[in-house]
Amino acid sequence: MVTPVSLPSKPVNTRVSRFGLCLALATANWIACADFVAAAEPCRIEVIEKGSGWPVPLVELRTLHQVRFVTDNAGRIAFDLPELMGVETWFDVIGHGYEVPKDGFGYRGVRLTPQPGKTLRVQVNRVNIAKRLGRLTGAGLFAESRKLGLGPNLAETGVLGCDSIQNAVHQGKMFWAWGDTTLPHYPLGIFHMSSATTPIQPLSSFEPPVLLEFDYFRETNGRPRSVAVMPGSGPTWLSGYLSLPDREGRKHLVASYVKITPPLEAREAGLCVWNEAHARFDQFKVIWTKSDAVPKRPPMPDGHPSLWKDAAGKEWVVFGINLPDLRCPATFEAWQDPSTWEALKSQTELVSASDGKPVKPHSGHVTWNAYRKRWVTVFMQQFGKPSTFGELWYAEADAPTGPWGKAVKVLTHENYTFYNPRMHPEFTPATSPILLFEGTFTREFADRPQTTARYDYNQVLYRLDLDDPALKPAQAP
Repeated sequence: MVTPVSLPSKPVNTRVSRFGLCLALATANWIACADFVAAAEPCRIEVIEKGSGWPVPLVELRTLHQVRFVTDNAGRIAFDLPELMGVETWFDVIGHGYEVPKDGFGYRGVRLTPQPGKTLRVQVNRVNIAKRLGRLTGAGLFAESRKLGLGPNLAETGVLGCDSIQNAVHQGKMFWAWGDTTLPHYPLGIFHMSSATTPIQPLSSFEPPVLLEFDYFRETNGRPRSVAVMPGSGPTWLSGYLSLPDREGRKHLVASYVKITPPLEAREAGLCVWNEAHARFDQFKVIWTKSDAVPKRPPMPDGHPSLWKDAAGKEWVVFGINLPDLRCPATFEAWQDPSTWEALKSQTELVSASDGKPVKPHSGHVTWNAYRKRWVTVFMQQFGKPSTFGELWYAEADAPTGPWGKAVKVLTHENYTFYNPRMHPEFTPATSPILLFEGTFTREFADRPQTTARYDYNQVLYRLDLDDPALKPAQAP
């Protein structure tokens, strides 16, 4: 607001008059600028879980004129709308498994009165069994906190989004690889896998906010680069990522690859091996090329592999997009020899522990869990509700081949997809009841949802406490 200036009613000294007028105008402008600066200071909104007090990432607050704010990894929002400062404001709360109670009209939301520099808190109830720890990939992990002048002051990786993780422990490090990857400089980014390394146990805490720093393989200009350019046109996707010893005991980081053509169809599949000298995957062997005679890819190493020692003491690797459907001896020589691959008959559906209805897996991961002394799986349900490809379940078995017991839903989403989950048993001590898993959070395959800024097409990490009573129905012998 500019303060009005009153002019004198009778003649005065011109020089003094001009000086006084300039001083008055300058003072008025200073007051107006001060008002503007105060109004521009954001209001700090923190979203926390009721009971634990943990910050909750990925909670959206939406105003009635459809301005959307999403909490960062520290559960914070820097609210800066000048038109709503000092105004009682309704916010819809969309939390993907975190919610506030409905009011009398069925709305889930809160009323807040934002003020510049003020801190407001919103408590949400967790309805998921899994606990959201935060986003692992992409830009602006703590963007809202930084707007508020808070840390951490984390260097950006240069990656905006990436699809479907693959992990393997190799040469004393955790090797990571992602599918199609979005970079800031152009709509077309990396389509032959981006990759990075971390320590094998990269997290100092299993509570939010999480911070996992990746050491990306980069071009000479500093941009993250491709690591799996196989011959031929079309993107390259890797799967079945693991480290295997050869007969001399040397470890090899290996993977399966497919070459993709529109619309998302595989035209070639084969095996590739990490080139230690050049930090890239090289084509090792072509297993299948699409043709009229052989239109479908044969069974081959795929998905998230796990090591398994059978009752006779023989070590195997089991593979599968969801439940294991193939195994081979756990050696580099056997992995490259299709004659050693054995098809497994996997369960096509499990049973819900809550209502006895069938639950059909679509993508998932199985691993041995030392705390439970059983095999466990986290998988995405095919055609689930409320999200068609956003519902995740937990189950157990005495062997990776099953039979798998009753399944408990641990994670739900509100019209959003969360696919290709991967557990991280390496991150925690063997006797810990904490089980971590991540997956790709994306609007793809959902029913025309509004895209969630920064989080979309990125990896989000969750925690399951295996001593949680809510999992008991899945843990019955």
